[in-house]
Amino acid sequence: MRNCKLTPCVLVALLLVGVLHLEAAMATDITYGEALDKSLMFFEAQRSGKLPSDQRVKWRGDSGLTDGLAQGVNLVGGYYDAGDHVKFGLPMAFTVTMLSWGAIEFRKEITDLAQMGQTLWAIRWGTDYFMKAHPQPNVLWGQVGDGDSDHYCWERPEDMTTPRTAYKIDENHPGSDLAGETAAALASAAIAFQPYNSSYSALLLVHAKQLFTFADRFRGLYDESIGSAKNFYTSSGYSDELLWAAAWLYQATNEEYYLKYVVDNAVYMGGTGWAVKEFSWDNKYAGVQILLSKVLLEGKGGAYTSTLKQYQAKADYFACACLQKNEGYNVHKTPGGLLYVREWNNLQYVTSASFLLAVYSEYLSAANAKLTCPEGQIQPQELLSFAKSQADYILGKNPKSMSYIVGFGSKYPVHVHHRGASIPDVSVLQSVVGCVQGFETWYHRPQANPNVIYGALVGGPDQNDNFSDDRSSYEETEPTLSGSGPLIGLFSKLQSLNGINVPGYNRGSPNSHHQTIPSPSPNQHEKQVPNKVSGTPIKFIHSISNTWSIGKMTYYRHKVILKNTSQKPVTDVKLMIENLQGPLWGLSPTPEKNTYELLQWQKVLQPASECTFVYIQGGPQAKISILSYH
Repeated sequence: MRNCKLTPCVLVALLLVGVLHLEAAMATDITYGEALDKSLMFFEAQRSGKLPSDQRVKWRGDSGLTDGLAQGVNLVGGYYDAGDHVKFGLPMAFTVTMLSWGAIEFRKEITDLAQMGQTLWAIRWGTDYFMKAHPQPNVLWGQVGDGDSDHYCWERPEDMTTPRTAYKIDENHPGSDLAGETAAALASAAIAFQPYNSSYSALLLVHAKQLFTFADRFRGLYDESIGSAKNFYTSSGYSDELLWAAAWLYQATNEEYYLKYVVDNAVYMGGTGWAVKEFSWDNKYAGVQILLSKVLLEGKGGAYTSTLKQYQAKADYFACACLQKNEGYNVHKTPGGLLYVREWNNLQYVTSASFLLAVYSEYLSAANAKLTCPEGQIQPQELLSFAKSQADYILGKNPKSMSYIVGFGSKYPVHVHHRGASIPDVSVLQSVVGCVQGFETWYHRPQANPNVIYGALVGGPDQNDNFSDDRSSYEETEPTLSGSGPLIGLFSKLQSLNGINVPGYNRGSPNSHHQTIPSPSPNQHEKQVPNKVSGTPIKFIHSISNTWSIGKMTYYRHKVILKNTSQKPVTDVKLMIENLQGPLWGLSPTPEKNTYELLQWQKVLQPASECTFVYIQGGPQAKISILSYH
């Protein structure tokens, strides 16, 4: 075959053909990077407390600013649990553990998507709150708000009139499950933050160790000390949380004490006895078993190898049950192929199981090992493929052809059981919406919610794949923190399989931008806008609006928005664009190498105005910087 050279015209023609081909195929493609970005926005919608200036979910405002005041402790911050306004400590801590585990195991994948800053901020919004809720070694404030009174009202968090009573556990009122899970959250977060902010990581670890000691020395169920939690998040036991916390502290510290703890208590606490088919905010056994399998697979078992093999046997049981290869003792599946564990908010169990399978696939692959099931040996890739099938179901490949993540795809739930999303925000409806008025005017309203709660994972379909998009069907339409926590790591891994590991991939995501890593100050809540060049009023918003392949080469259409964030006009902007490989539209080249200026009719950028340029490129994005402006 003869060699041929592509002229610029031919190249552009081929690229345009690629665009048309991509647009035809895009309808069936799943962009996990977009799902990840929107999932992170859900955590912003759930924030309690004083919101930062760069809050992306604009229909939310400050709320819960006096939480803890009556008890003499600062409990401002943290996350609302679901469609209500209670801050339940146990599921919130589990969520932070899942976010952190994703940031640890899939650090490269999340970083390649330029989402590590957002992910760490999602974690930190929880960990800052947990440290405030832990003012003494043996005291942990585990809940703010009362579920019963809260559920009698339908109002925006900014209008809350329900009691904000705070509840704690201490030496006389223990809660080993709550303290243990919070210790696991802080220990895993310490690992996630360590490469970026070692001082904050060290602070997290101090609290994690204290909470584990508290949980172990003063044993008891948290919902016997915090009675109002019993009707909402009843605990089935605390032994799994003690093992879970110790396993995470071993990962964070490499101290043998914690590894010895999980080995010595393996039988007594059920770590090597319980064979489970569920991983959730209440049942951590499968997580413990897979996390400890990592120690074994890395060849670090030493004298504890025998017991760790027993842990791995139970990890295999869980994985085989999900893959339907456990000689009949499998997790139930719907006719459409979705794992089905419980009637209420089933998708939270699907996301946690899928995340675990993706993580276990990583561990097995790294050790060149296979999953051993009663029906034969399974390659690690099969675990990841099954996790992908569950993610695909959630994102629209299901009998209803509906995405169960709000705002993703063309069809998704619009009557989400969520107070804030179902009532217009305070800038639109400035009058206070009362407790009963909310039910009468907004809860029973047949129209779609006025606010789209992007990234919310609803409860999902029933065991026959049926789904009712009805605000009153809370089992199916209410989102939860614990359902979304595992998705960040899972989606980042799946996006990496598609080969799109390019920063700024946010097709269709509203108000999207990426943040820098949280600053070193442990009490800092202000965030930094990463694409705003230091010392200039110009803010960059860099995204990818299209992608396609020609032969073995993948091309990306990059869209860059320049915005004047100052109060004065900006003129004569000059940009340096390095590593540019393809055509560019929307800027004028200058005689200087790699230097461009705005088009003649855009020479002046008025305050808050924008201009846009695009370029096409294979491989990493071009490096863009401001050279000068007036």
